[in-house]
Amino acid sequence: MGRAKQPGVVSSARKPCLTGSVRKLKNIAADLHNFIFKWERLNDEGFSIASQIVNLEISKRSEKKSHIKLDCENRVNIEHSENEAELDSDMEDGCTALLAILGKMTHLVSKMEKMSCCTKGICALHTYQEGPSGTQSLLFQTWPVTHFDDISSKLFDAYKQELALKQIVVNEIAHISDPNLSLVFLSSWLYQPYIEDINKVLLESLLLETGHRMLT
Repeated sequence: MGRAKQPGVVSSARKPCLTGSVRKLKNIAADLHNFIFKWERLNDEGFSIASQIVNLEISKRSEKKSHIKLDCENRVNIEHSENEAELDSDMEDGCTALLAILGKMTHLVSKMEKMSCCTKGICALHTYQEGPSGTQSLLFQTWPVTHFDDISSKLFDAYKQELALKQIVVNEIAHISDPNLSLVFLSSWLYQPYIEDINKVLLESLLLETGHRMLT
């Protein structure tokens, strides 16, 4: 039996009827869709982990305040020490997991950069083969070659900026003492300010132009 197709993933399998720039651009469109689909899944996972880290940090501060109060009253509380150690361990595990998520996101952005470079290469090839007018050739329905370059570059730039923001969140999330600031960092991770609605429109337009989406 064949392997079931993963929901939300567009196939980029090579088809014998597609050759040259058409095949490459069609595969790039599918790859970009798949990268962004994986990114969104990682974003949800990362938000869940980051939320756990914030909650652990709040519990850790509360535990320390309680411990300080007990020390001032000259009491020894072994249970509090054990709780702090457990919180530290859970915090370390959460930070490690969030770093792993960031690493996967970095890998996806690296792949998106390669896709952007590839579309620039296709534009350069058409210019070389056909002159300046070569980049205005219509390979699919209505878009000139340059439009594919514009779309892939805009998508890459948006996710590159978002990745830089997420790197800041990962570096700081476990060290923030202000709960309100922690919520700001969590919100920035979840809502991804650099990935605007227009990016989704650009991606859907790309899929429609290359035949991965059909008008209904």
